[in-house]
Amino acid sequence: MEEIAISGNLAVGGIDFSLLSLFLRADLVVKSVIIILILTSIYSWTIIVSKIIRMKRLKQLDNEFEEIFWSGNSFDDLYETFNYNQNDPKSKIFCAAIEEWKKSNKTKNINSSNIESLKERMNRSMQVTFNKEAESIEKNLTFLATAGSTAPFVGLFGTVWGIMNSFQSIAVAQNTNLSVVAPGIAEAL
Repeated sequence: MEEIAISGNLAVGGIDFSLLSLFLRADLVVKSVIIILILTSIYSWTIIVSKIIRMKRLKQLDNEFEEIFWSGNSFDDLYETFNYNQNDPKSKIFCAAIEEWKKSNKTKNINSSNIESLKERMNRSMQVTFNKEAESIEKNLTFLATAGSTAPFVGLFGTVWGIMNSFQSIAVAQNTNLSVVAPGIAEAL
């Protein structure tokens, strides 16, 4: 069998086995699978990098919040400081509770039943804000989970399709020579 080196790529019998050449000769289904996997990978890495950056930023904001919160300032001063920084989830949760407290403080009719009602409203307000912030932080994680669990099967489908094409080439050529089988197997893998 004749082997020829063409610009760094090994060619057997005149057939180029470079990745680009294999992709260009591939079946439409195999090309589609490869493109889908590449696009999914790019989007997944974009999400992963943005989540890493976001988590680092949230950690910084968390440290700043803790430092300011435990500084000993009054709730009004803390509210003014944290209301200014609306990028921090903890600040938003704190401000939601203080806003609810300020609403009830306007009535100045405080008794034990009102205190329990105030606690419940503040808790509910903080819980709603917490849920909104958690949803924002967890955005796109379902895509990552879905892509991570389905990508191997999509890739396997492309491999099986390529092997089926290889077997069809064997059937058409009625020959099991390596030159007949190799392109389909290389495409599949």
